[in-house]
Amino acid sequence: MKIDQFNFAGKKAIVRVDFNVPLDENGNVTDDTRIRGALPTLKKILADGGSVIMMSHMGKPKGKVNPKMSLSQIVKNVSEHLGVEVKFAPDCANASAEASALKPGEALLLENLRFYPEEEGKPVGIDKEDPAYDAAKKEMKERQKEFAKKLASYADCYVMDAFGTAHRKHASTAVIDEYFDGDHKMLGYLMEKEVNAVDNVLSNIKRPFTAIMGGSKVSTKIGIIENLLGKVDNLILCGGMTYTFAKAQGGKIGNSICENDKLDVALDVIKKAKENNVNLVLGTDCVAADDFSNDANTQVCMSDNIPEGWEGMDAGPETRKAFADAIKDAKTILWNGPAGVFEFEKFTDGSRAIAEAIAEATSKGAFSLIGGGDSVACINKFGMADKVSYISTGGGALLEAIEGKVLPGVAAINE
Repeated sequence: MKIDQFNFAGKKAIVRVDFNVPLDENGNVTDDTRIRGALPTLKKILADGGSVIMMSHMGKPKGKVNPKMSLSQIVKNVSEHLGVEVKFAPDCANASAEASALKPGEALLLENLRFYPEEEGKPVGIDKEDPAYDAAKKEMKERQKEFAKKLASYADCYVMDAFGTAHRKHASTAVIDEYFDGDHKMLGYLMEKEVNAVDNVLSNIKRPFTAIMGGSKVSTKIGIIENLLGKVDNLILCGGMTYTFAKAQGGKIGNSICENDKLDVALDVIKKAKENNVNLVLGTDCVAADDFSNDANTQVCMSDNIPEGWEGMDAGPETRKAFADAIKDAKTILWNGPAGVFEFEKFTDGSRAIAEAIAEATSKGAFSLIGGGDSVACINKFGMADKVSYISTGGGALLEAIEGKVLPGVAAINE
């Protein structure tokens, strides 16, 4: 079932959204991209004359109630964006009364799903090595089904619109669907767009194809890096992982972040890039700092010759030029992860150079896909969100989809 074909008139729809938005210390939303991303689906349901029940997680409360991760903090933001006063259910597993009272055109937001361990379906307080773990896991899976069944009982139909969690087999993403028949469960507009954008990058590659992978660790990106080596023409590796590569090749990296147990992995990536005729672009120079702060003293130095007591914080001028050269003529572009500690104003130049080069290539007809929280935050910080083709709301889900993995949240609807 496609959401466009479904008439929600008189029906209650439970929608898995991704409202895991960043908050400041006072509980104010600092980036509402994910809330805005859900609006087309939510507004379609209300416009049809249906009522909407929104469910989401926030943060990692690990199955315990944590007021700092309460979705009550964003009710006002969701209400403003949706144009209706959103009601709030303070207990997502006991919201039958609030759901039953909903009238057509009304909206309800459930409390953080992850306040219940059943959402993630992992045994709590028991180690995997414990002999009793398997039994605990089996019991938790049964509890997860009951939790999903309870959520399903609030509504007549189910809409999956949280791409950011589509790679997780959680109660609200890939178990709840079992309690709705085929024409009463569907992907929302955001999910449809995300799936199409990934398909655009993987199945409809226009060359040259440039991928930019940033972030601090090689380990979290190695699967996607290896997968991309068989697909891309240019692969830019930047951010903190730069220094693992520099050290692997015998460089001096001072106090820079480094995964010492991944040096052989870095060398293997360099080797595979050569074998696949991929132009691997690694930082040659960097902006180093004597402290991890915006007030630190800085100097530009070679990425493989950073003085003791200093750490690489951003791409240097030579590296920024190399990045731009690998991006400017590309016809397909994928960006996940910043080039430096962009949260500090002093160290935004590397990420900005990437964003500007992507915007230029996009203006010449390239398809550019930006994904992952930090990359999206970069694009928004630089005011360039309207200069790229598509901004994905999912980090891990996007990477797993591009790795070629089946996403449980998509499979649950498609099956």
